[in-house]
Amino acid sequence: MAGDDAAARTEVAHGTTFAGLAPPLAEVPLPAPNAAALLRRNGTDSEYADRPALHFGDRQWTHRELLAESERFAALYRARLVPGRPPHVGLLLDNTPDYVFALCGAGLAGAAVAGLNYTRRGEHLGHDISHTDVQLVITEPRHEEQLRAGTGGVTLPAGILVSDRFSDRDEPPGAGEPLEQALQAARTDRDAERQGRIPLADPDVDALWALLFTSGTSAAPKAVRCTQRRLLTTGSRMAMMLELGPDDVGYASMPLFHTNSLMSGLAPALVSGASLAVARRFSASRFLPDVRHYGATWFNYTGKLLTYLLATPERPDDAENTLRVAFGNEGSPQVVEAAATRFGVRIIDVFGSTEGAIALDRTGNRPRGSIGRLRQGIMIVDEDGNEAPRAEFNGKGRLVNADRCVGEIVNTLGVGPFEGYYRNEEAMRHTTRQGWYWSGDLGYVDDDGWVYFAGRTSDWLRVDGENFTAAPIEAIVGRHPDVMLVSAYGVPAPDSGDQVMVAVVLRDGAAFDGATFAAWLDGQADLSPKWRPRFVRVCDALPSTPTNKILTRTLVHEKFRSDRVHGDAVYLRARGERHFRLFGEEDESSLRDSFTSHGRPEVWDL
Repeated sequence: MAGDDAAARTEVAHGTTFAGLAPPLAEVPLPAPNAAALLRRNGTDSEYADRPALHFGDRQWTHRELLAESERFAALYRARLVPGRPPHVGLLLDNTPDYVFALCGAGLAGAAVAGLNYTRRGEHLGHDISHTDVQLVITEPRHEEQLRAGTGGVTLPAGILVSDRFSDRDEPPGAGEPLEQALQAARTDRDAERQGRIPLADPDVDALWALLFTSGTSAAPKAVRCTQRRLLTTGSRMAMMLELGPDDVGYASMPLFHTNSLMSGLAPALVSGASLAVARRFSASRFLPDVRHYGATWFNYTGKLLTYLLATPERPDDAENTLRVAFGNEGSPQVVEAAATRFGVRIIDVFGSTEGAIALDRTGNRPRGSIGRLRQGIMIVDEDGNEAPRAEFNGKGRLVNADRCVGEIVNTLGVGPFEGYYRNEEAMRHTTRQGWYWSGDLGYVDDDGWVYFAGRTSDWLRVDGENFTAAPIEAIVGRHPDVMLVSAYGVPAPDSGDQVMVAVVLRDGAAFDGATFAAWLDGQADLSPKWRPRFVRVCDALPSTPTNKILTRTLVHEKFRSDRVHGDAVYLRARGERHFRLFGEEDESSLRDSFTSHGRPEVWDL
């Protein structure tokens, strides 16, 4: 939308929000008794049944057809899953219609879907599968080898099914048992009714429907429990916030295994009877052509998606599109404003997590860079639960007491809508100690109660919208023959999220070679691309406690700044480069300017 209308649609980026359109999640009524009832309403009610529900490429499914496909998957689960075990299905898929059919089928059958992250490798992927008690994995040919490498020794009672139903033309054929063949062999509920069999009762609304990974190590992966109630009420609240109706079309290019696409894309589409277009993977160059092709009116995002869109060549007709609103998180103020103006779309950029237990007040004249104002029960505390002092700034607006005012964001009233981690009591105890919810996110507060995000507790990182912990990176880098000691941690990226940095102590006599080290990292099959370090700091010793525990938070504070690293050499591997090079004065000055240009100069001083 060009002209005045495009300018008007940028209002949310400048501080207005839709908070008044939706009540708190706990007060949102269920849109249907359960997932099965919602899907059947959409698939049989004349108001929705023959309207589009799902788009993929040039193909389209109505709500009636979505229900029919979902019933096929429900019948498959009832036929294949072993009674007496958790009815859990793992999906190792790109964004394809099969992901939507499989998830909706689970809603009909009372099964739960574990969204498997296709950037996970080897034993880490295997642990995700075994930890969530997955019986059956549905995948596609492009992920078969990866799955095979990760499931050695993992028991899958219902096996592995391979779908080539939406494969690209150049994709190799699947080698495993075909999904379509298994679907044809399973009888649908309607077939059962015709044969006089009694159909199974609809699942309870408090039945588990999805397991969403936030992060994980080889010992303790974290999967957030999401019941049908949570997804239905979240979808309902999101539909209210975005003002969605049956004529709206969503565009989801973020992975469906991620909470963002599930709760901001698919769930509100189902609740409102709207349709959702799914892209196999995000492509900045395909974004606007896809939006125009599908007539998309809203999209969801996280991490650097907006930055990638802004990096595409600007055209005078960028704002001439069907988009009305976007919802996501981790966009820097300048990026959000630039994207809203360029593409003529209202953008709601929020602070939140997969667990959903921290809610801030985003009404009023929110200062640039703030993620919201403290609400009742939300505090910034130190490791012992003591409230952190308010932030202090010098005459130039720079934060001067980061070492004291930065603390963890907690909800002292409890866990909110968070339904717990699956089979991870240690993580539950840590996250809910003192009866509070500890977010793992760091922040600080100004004198007016406005909160500013300051990163994550030391062992969590978030790169390009993906959460993971440092332990697997440390284990892999620690295998290098010249590395004696390693600590991995996140340092802030100029626009949003983290970058991976490692501090290493080398064995006596070893010298750091940037090209050789980069090549060695690239050769580690179990090192996910997003885990690859951007910075390497070579130290004589790592800061540690008297009990020899590495002080990662000190390393995070020192990051890549020459005035903090005590003369240690810092190396950078820029995007697209095949080697690490010395991070010099010009690099540091340019990086600092980048934080300023993205509207985040205060992050430099954290």
